[in-house]
Amino acid sequence: MCAPHESRSFAELPDATRATRLLDDLATAPCAFAPVAADRSLALYGAGSLGRLAREFLTGVGRDFAVIIDRNAEALAREPYWIGTRLLRPDAVTAVEKHGLRFAVSIVTSPYVPIEQSLREYGFDEVVPFYDLAESFRAVHPLSNGWFAPPFSTRDCDNTTEVLALWHDDCSRAHHLQFLAWRRLRQEWRFDAAPVSIDDRFFIPEVAGLLGTDEFMLDAGAHHGEVIEGFLARTSGGFRRIIAIEPDPENRAVLQERLGASLADDPRVSVHDAALAADARSALFHAGLGYASQLAPTGRLQATTQPLDALDLAPSFLKLHLEGGELAALKGARDTLRRGRPIIAATVYHNADGIWKTPLWLMRTLPDYRFLFRLHGWCGTGAVVYAIPQERIARA
Repeated sequence: MCAPHESRSFAELPDATRATRLLDDLATAPCAFAPVAADRSLALYGAGSLGRLAREFLTGVGRDFAVIIDRNAEALAREPYWIGTRLLRPDAVTAVEKHGLRFAVSIVTSPYVPIEQSLREYGFDEVVPFYDLAESFRAVHPLSNGWFAPPFSTRDCDNTTEVLALWHDDCSRAHHLQFLAWRRLRQEWRFDAAPVSIDDRFFIPEVAGLLGTDEFMLDAGAHHGEVIEGFLARTSGGFRRIIAIEPDPENRAVLQERLGASLADDPRVSVHDAALAADARSALFHAGLGYASQLAPTGRLQATTQPLDALDLAPSFLKLHLEGGELAALKGARDTLRRGRPIIAATVYHNADGIWKTPLWLMRTLPDYRFLFRLHGWCGTGAVVYAIPQERIARA
């Protein structure tokens, strides 16, 4: 039986001094967990959006699974996507399967530890986070949401301490520490006064309250246009310009169809086939992975990367979700950022750049900005750094 994960709760938010002490607690402590080997028959727990990705991931790496467990199994069994798949409620799993299968939890919209505890109470022996299982397939699939941070060096500690001090609020420090605790130790830290917010990714109140009807939105890593739809909802459909950047051909086709349905022939909207990076070069792109498509050595599609500076654009709201390529894209946008001073929302949970490199680069590059860190998922996922120019706040 695998070891259970630990949780830790805090009643108060940490100021910079307290955050540094908590960082010391986790910086070099031994981690009891590691990527989960694919050495046992598998089952999935959770049939939501991550459950679908997990199913497609396992198919892509040549692995099968015996069953999907979900509390709404009866209703899900009627959905076309799941027809032909064995779906069961937790209480319908046989004793043989409870002891013989490894159950990968494919849910990040709720805390992990209570789910694990509940499954153990049902008698499930092997319960692991799905992303920890996926980490064992990185040689053939680039999905990178399950990475483990090694013990922090002195440089890591010094730079992370600087970042913790420069966040605008204690909620950011709490969420950053919660993110670090999972990545370093697989501990689930919870701050009562800083709940994880699932539904407002990229549009936290501090950002949404500033968006007007004359914004130029640049959506890098646009996938199927979900964030663009969220932007339109929050600006009552008003905008000056929208550019969607999506290098995956399948995603881009869906995106264009979806935008065409709501913004047909609108000259203010365009979709670009570009892979943003720090410079222009030839690189492999792993396409066909949905929102996990990315620049990666496992890819077969030859792409030419572009720095955002070369596109000569002036967005007022920049969203970056590039599966780990955010820091490189930001470096390739230095002049654009300094000249146009957009609101920035960048994901930072796909690799160790999110520990301190990406936020510190922003903090040292952009003067007179307010920097926030928010978690929009559990298991170390959904982490977004927000950079808001002070003049936008002053005008509001």
